[in-house]
Amino acid sequence: MMDPTTDNAGTTGAPDTARASLEALRAEIAKAVVGQDPAVTGLVVALLCRGHVLLEGVPGVAKTLLVRALASALELDTKRVQFTPDLMPSDVTGSLVYDTRSAEFSFQPGPVFTNLLLADEINRTPPKTQSSLLEAMEERQVTVDGTPRLLPDPFLVAATQNPVEYEGTYPLPEAQLDRFLLKLTIPLPSRQDEIDVLTRHAEGFNPRDLKAAGVRPVAGPADLEAARAAVAKTTISPEITAYVVDICRATRESPSLTLGVSPRGATALLATSRAWAWLTGRDYVIPDDVKALALPTLRHRVQLRPEAEMEGVTADSVINAILSHVPVPR
Repeated sequence: MMDPTTDNAGTTGAPDTARASLEALRAEIAKAVVGQDPAVTGLVVALLCRGHVLLEGVPGVAKTLLVRALASALELDTKRVQFTPDLMPSDVTGSLVYDTRSAEFSFQPGPVFTNLLLADEINRTPPKTQSSLLEAMEERQVTVDGTPRLLPDPFLVAATQNPVEYEGTYPLPEAQLDRFLLKLTIPLPSRQDEIDVLTRHAEGFNPRDLKAAGVRPVAGPADLEAARAAVAKTTISPEITAYVVDICRATRESPSLTLGVSPRGATALLATSRAWAWLTGRDYVIPDDVKALALPTLRHRVQLRPEAEMEGVTADSVINAILSHVPVPR
């Protein structure tokens, strides 16, 4: 995927304070997590786009630690929910509680009322509880007993899940998958990265104590607002817009897919490409920005045909094939 340190061609000048603060997140998170730069960058892109992130990987690859490190590097309120088979929707959103002293019902907010919600192992809870996040993720509010209650701003859901082939998992409904701006896959570390991880632990690193690891807040709400305002000024040419549309329309015509990318997905790809362009130091979007964000933005918005899946075709391979065939604007 992407890495903002690799391409500063076409910069409009020295990075401003907001960009520098967000890029500093990478250095802070690296104090706790080794070798996951693409996932870190994806989380920053999601923050810029007011989107949500789904992190998928086998147990033990630091998915939860990655989000906790991000929370420690941001001056934002953070809460964590461990999703289990017996978790109820009200455990996430909150509920009305009867107060015997006042003889009235009062609303007790759930953990969703925060800036950064870590939804840990989201696919280990039944679809009913998974769906309790739909309104929060899309409308930035929670409705309990007919009364809508606004969530704080910024609001980001960072959900982790194990691959669906693992025991005790429930596949996320298509409607909820579409609410995630990005799906980031967390791979097993390289040999050298794994050696670095073990060396840190041998030297006393405690993943439950990030302060001791030196992770400190380097960005806050003011930095996010300034960065989002700058991203909104990043130029998108009509040719780039048409390129995004052509890519998404090609997924709907692919013989390997039963479900292509919706217009919401096309809008998401345009937004993430714009944020990526700004992060790399440009005030305009180029085709390479679109290509860099296509996989994490689109892979969870398509559905493979059963016969294609049996032949070993993956969503990533289909999207890569489409990127290689759709004409690139000059």
